[in-house]
Amino acid sequence: MPDGAAGAGSDRANRVAAAEAAVYHRPVLTAEALTALAVRAGGVYLDGTLGEGGHCLAILEQCAPDGMALGIDRDPRSVAAAQRRLAGYGSRAVIAQGSYADVARIAGERGIASVDGALLDLGFSSRQVEVDGYGLSFQRDEPLDMRYDPAGGGVTAQDIVNNAGAGELADLIFRFGEERRSRAIARAIVAGRPVTTTGQLAQIVAQIGGRRRGGRGSSGRGRGRHPATRTFQALRIAVNRELEHLAAGLAAVLELLAPGGRLAVISYHSLEDRLVKEWLRRESGVCVCPPALPVCGCGRRARLRLAQRRVIRPAAAEVAANPRSRSARLRAAERIPDGGG
Repeated sequence: MPDGAAGAGSDRANRVAAAEAAVYHRPVLTAEALTALAVRAGGVYLDGTLGEGGHCLAILEQCAPDGMALGIDRDPRSVAAAQRRLAGYGSRAVIAQGSYADVARIAGERGIASVDGALLDLGFSSRQVEVDGYGLSFQRDEPLDMRYDPAGGGVTAQDIVNNAGAGELADLIFRFGEERRSRAIARAIVAGRPVTTTGQLAQIVAQIGGRRRGGRGSSGRGRGRHPATRTFQALRIAVNRELEHLAAGLAAVLELLAPGGRLAVISYHSLEDRLVKEWLRRESGVCVCPPALPVCGCGRRARLRLAQRRVIRPAAAEVAANPRSRSARLRAAERIPDGGG
């Protein structure tokens, strides 16, 4: 291609990217994820947390002209957005609603026996916080729901805060939110029942303590983190059973990976990252016998090889352009062929 044509193509790509950024959630660590997955032309890939299709679009571009991607998401609203965004890729983009924990069935129903790479981006999208209807944000007053898929049933955050005992509620907020003030917050919630909206819950929690200093999870604008952040995180995780889905999903995705296939996982808080890190350590280690045993008795063989030793974080330029990427951490591994070392 002539230099002028290449420049024009690059300019057009930049304009398209800028236009999409204004409409869609901006994916995090995209270039790093593509590298970690070793995406190649003609490959078959899984985006297990499709969202609005940002990562999936990048995968489809890199595996062109005949590669394909299976995108899965629990949120039907995200699935609809991704279908619109990826419509131009035709049969190369296979989209389904569901959990990546159920990927064996979802892939099997679509004739996909294995994948060359799988990406799990565990964060929720900015749209899920910024638009009405999810009940995920303390920045607006709406029904306290928090379910990614309301039509799928299950308990809501409103059910939990109004029915759980103070001790149970405190344990939940501490376990899933790592909130040191969990007991005081739980007592305040119980005293303020019934709690039916996000605004009401945020106000109750805010009365326990003032706004905190910003950290990795803050907006980066110097205003600090809202005191209800960890409580909302805990309820969201509990309502959607996120850690259960993650544990089951990692095992399911591993079974779908072809020999030599890559797995990349992007996490955003310590609970997720700790679970992923420990799982990767177990699956990349050979023996799990107690150190005191003189001879290995487990017969276990490593199924994964770590693709990099250090966790990958966003570059300063990405954080400056997208402050919400600040807490992202990417870990990757490669599937070892059966019988391999």
